[in-house]
Amino acid sequence: MFSKILFATVALALVSGPALADAGHGGARAYGEPGDARKPARTIAITMRESDGKMMFIPSKIEVRQGEQIKFVLRNNGEIDHEIVLATLAENLKHGAEMQKNPDMEHDDPNARRLSPKKSGEMVWKFTKVGEFDFSCLIPGHREAGMTGTIVVTTKTGAL
Repeated sequence: MFSKILFATVALALVSGPALADAGHGGARAYGEPGDARKPARTIAITMRESDGKMMFIPSKIEVRQGEQIKFVLRNNGEIDHEIVLATLAENLKHGAEMQKNPDMEHDDPNARRLSPKKSGEMVWKFTKVGEFDFSCLIPGHREAGMTGTIVVTTKTGAL
């Protein structure tokens, strides 16, 4: 009897575990969903850097259409680690506060990448919702030094 209960508990954990773990990562969000690298995407290059005490993304404003899949080609041209986290402004501000408490937190989510100096990476995202969204470097002090940007998602016809 005990072994049947144990087996049922383990089976339930295996079946429900990934779904529960994915509640905050990986799935659809207010600003879209992880893209499919095997499908066509428009490529947008984003450079991360710092200069004269200011940190920045180039470009810092991006426009896309609802339903469009974007392949972000990321390059850290700076001298220190930088990251990009795509979210709503409220989510990034909340996450930034968490990062203040845990500055070594690294991201390996579909909507985030951390890059060492002079390194490159990619992120594929499909924008399913119309609106204005945020991308920021949430390493403590970076967003505050200007390392933030905006993604404007318009309808398929171009209206916000």
